[in-house]
Amino acid sequence: MTNLRKTIAALSAVAAATATMLAIPPTASATPAPYKTLAQENFNHLPLGPVTAGRGWTTDTSDGTLTVAPSSTGKGRELRIHTEGNGRAFVVFPNLSAPGNSYWARLRLRVDAFPTAPDWAHWTIAEASGSDSPALVRPLGGQYAPTDKGNFWGVGHDLGPTGDWTSWKTSAPAVADKWQCVEFHLDATDNRVTVYFDGVEQSDLTVSTKNHGGAQDSDFVFPTFDKLKLGWQLYQGDPSPSSYDVRMDDIALSTGRVGGCGG
Repeated sequence: MTNLRKTIAALSAVAAATATMLAIPPTASATPAPYKTLAQENFNHLPLGPVTAGRGWTTDTSDGTLTVAPSSTGKGRELRIHTEGNGRAFVVFPNLSAPGNSYWARLRLRVDAFPTAPDWAHWTIAEASGSDSPALVRPLGGQYAPTDKGNFWGVGHDLGPTGDWTSWKTSAPAVADKWQCVEFHLDATDNRVTVYFDGVEQSDLTVSTKNHGGAQDSDFVFPTFDKLKLGWQLYQGDPSPSSYDVRMDDIALSTGRVGGCGG
């Protein structure tokens, strides 16, 4: 009889514990938080012709134009960017605020031709900034290197403690007249910029707080991002060629990786 009472007591304790466990609701950490879309644009809803603004974005141009045109790939519409000399033409996403000062970007891109003069001509495709600092972070850009007879992708920066630099790498040649799906990740935990081409990480291009292309006695530090510019700017005068044409499509900005680039 004593053993039977012990068995009943043990079974009752297990049942009570199980009921308690079932009554506890799942914690928030059990389900990953969904990514938040910060901005997106595929240009399909815009009329054909010159454009100065869209949903959540405006433009910044000097000796340059932005035009919505039929897609060269046969589906929908795309943005065509044209500049003369060292002009600029950008789509600008203002008031862009991301949790933790970190976000992902994805876009499809084709540059008809890169500069071949002057020596060390450098250019920008993307520029992120914040009103609390003069620093300009250029997660997507590059430079013409006469020593290696080509243009090469690189992350860049200006107007901050690390100075003006473009950390281009010969392992990432910039190929003209070719569509690419490009992603970059701005990660404030280590002031890290990571770049991906067609879904593949370009680890040689990564920069971070201590690993960057500027003054090595200074840390590379993000501003509090509130603006992103996407387009084209060449900084040197009298370049060759004398004008530039860029095609852009499928822009998406998000707190998580958007994907869609394969790889």
